Amino acid sequence: MKTTRIAAFLAFVALIATGTVLASGAGEAARPQSTVIGISKIVAHPALDAVEQGIIDELRELGFTDLTFDLQNANGDISTAASIATKFRTDGVRLAVGIATPTAQALVNAITTIPVVYSAVTNPVEAGLVDTFDAGRENVTGLSDMTPVGAQFDLIRDVIGARTVGHVYASGEANAVSLAGMAREAAAERGMEFVEATVVNSSEVRAAVQSISRRVDVLYVSTDNTVVSALAAVTDVTAAAGLPVVLADATSAMDGGVMLALGFDYYKLGRATGRLVADILNGADPASIPTQFMTDPSDLNLLVNLDVAAALGIEISDALLAEASMVIQNGQLR
Repeated sequence: MKTTRIAAFLAFVALIATGTVLASGAGEAARPQSTVIGISKIVAHPALDAVEQGIIDELRELGFTDLTFDLQNANGDISTAASIATKFRTDGVRLAVGIATPTAQALVNAITTIPVVYSAVTNPVEAGLVDTFDAGRENVTGLSDMTPVGAQFDLIRDVIGARTVGHVYASGEANAVSLAGMAREAAAERGMEFVEATVVNSSEVRAAVQSISRRVDVLYVSTDNTVVSALAAVTDVTAAAGLPVVLADATSAMDGGVMLALGFDYYKLGRATGRLVADILNGADPASIPTQFMTDPSDLNLLVNLDVAAALGIEISDALLAEASMVIQNGQLR
């Protein structure tokens, strides 16, 4: 069962994602004979790893058995992301995929004659990848993982009853900054105080969480790759402080420590990305393809960790458990 708040969000996304039928055309490539797909992700963590695997599995299932994959990880470093993009251009890969905003930006900045597909990018327009949601740009198109921030803050209000929400985000990542603005607005609309701290890299996350942990009722973590990649450090601090964590990424919440998570199934996002890649390999023109959104209710997962809730003394209602697609109890996912 999905809540009305999720349905409302999906309806909003569906309005943005008008014109999602893929058009056919000639996708330009520097070296059409190449069978290499370059995939660059900003950092390794469960959600982005799931996107990567979903792309590969979808292309294999669609019959692209001749393809090989050059899998690259920028390890959270922007200069490394740029070097990977240059490598893909020099190698003449058939198509390049950027998983997350910084790697997608690096590919778009470096590559003009090879198709580029972005995935797990919250706002590709604000990130400068495309000019509009309604079309691609030259050789560029992709998928957004715009997260249901309003629904996540409804959970914070309805389940935790929080008045003060803490948030840590990477100030140099466009995705994170955009989501922080949305979270700030969502908190204000619900009469909540919003306490924030910024980081430059994942090594700063622990200290940033510590700096606000005693001043807030709950910590909200968005799909900020810098912070999610340091999620173990986040939950170490919050557990010691008796602070619940609400995460916008159910995939990454499965390892424990997070009480509630509402977000997309990132493996399904990877599969959808693989289908888009296949369309381009089959001749679709990236410039004519609008940004794709995940709009099916089944694409969203609600995770409830009863072990964490019990440790914090927070009661989870039967109604919320009925809505949950994933429940962790006694260390087991059910």
